[in-house]
Amino acid sequence: MHETAAFVVKPETSPERQAFYQRLDQIDTAPLWEVLNRLVMPQPQPAIVPALWKYDEVRALLMEAGRLLTVQEAERRVLVLENPGIRGMSQITQSLYAGLQLIQPGEVAASHRHAASALRFIVEGDGGGYTAVDGERTAMHTGDFVLTPSWTFHDHGNLGTTPVIWMDVLDVPIVNMFDTSFAEHHPQETQPVARNDGDALSRYGANMLPIEYKPARGGTSPSPVFNYPYARSREALQQLSRNGPVDAHHGFKLQYVNPATGGYPMPTIAAFLQLLPKGFAAKGYRSTDSTIYSVVEGRGTSRIGSKTLTWGPRDMFVVPSWQPVSHEASEEAVLFSASDRAAQKALGLWREEML
Repeated sequence: MHETAAFVVKPETSPERQAFYQRLDQIDTAPLWEVLNRLVMPQPQPAIVPALWKYDEVRALLMEAGRLLTVQEAERRVLVLENPGIRGMSQITQSLYAGLQLIQPGEVAASHRHAASALRFIVEGDGGGYTAVDGERTAMHTGDFVLTPSWTFHDHGNLGTTPVIWMDVLDVPIVNMFDTSFAEHHPQETQPVARNDGDALSRYGANMLPIEYKPARGGTSPSPVFNYPYARSREALQQLSRNGPVDAHHGFKLQYVNPATGGYPMPTIAAFLQLLPKGFAAKGYRSTDSTIYSVVEGRGTSRIGSKTLTWGPRDMFVVPSWQPVSHEASEEAVLFSASDRAAQKALGLWREEML
């Protein structure tokens, strides 16, 4: 990717100007012309970098964490995926947090709620694990996409015999940027269950809505469906691939939607699922939303700028804002991805470019 000249050139300094700047500093002011070249840039210059996390490596450490401390001690037993470009900030991109969470058989992660919105993409789950959101439990299977909307009580448990692991993605950095973070525990360890598993999906997930349904928060309401089963999503991709044509940049790609509004599942976070046929080599593409990927099936490579990442099942990687990316599948592959595209579009900031 070619370098872009600075939007403005920083003025030269002199002893007289430096003395003037010191007087400005004494009354908590500063000269804009000294910093304008890093405040207003001609194109994105992300601090984050392309990065890949090999699932087997992270999983081994996550299981070790499961031996070292209980879920009660940890509140949420999670290994944060920290972008190498911004270590120490507990962020995978400039606007999103991500981590891998573990629930062992018999464990319960206590019910709480917070201002941040969250998604869970299930990496290992045979249906024994569950999450409960505002009075409804849903079983967690590998590949399911599960929502926890802002300020909804949620707890997790594992009634099965094998570990349940998922990738969390939260808009914590956005919430904290606005200084709008609130959180509290439910008075009980697990919230009372008021609706049967699958109730939300049957009411809102069949291309129909309850009569005269109105979203509680209008156009910014999160999706009333909070589990998008992988079996359904995978079949939709398969049907799309049979009918064609394949997109030269994305393969066969679908976005998860809020069935009540047609918009994104959450006000700040967009999510996608795409199928890359065996041997498919995508053309380059870039967009302003830094994107987090989790490999559901298959193997391949992704070229991000000048860097090439080789991935396999359950690996995770990240593509920074405005860096060209092209995927190549050595075998049929399915990729889940999430980004802050929803927030960027709401603010009129999002851009993309086909290369």
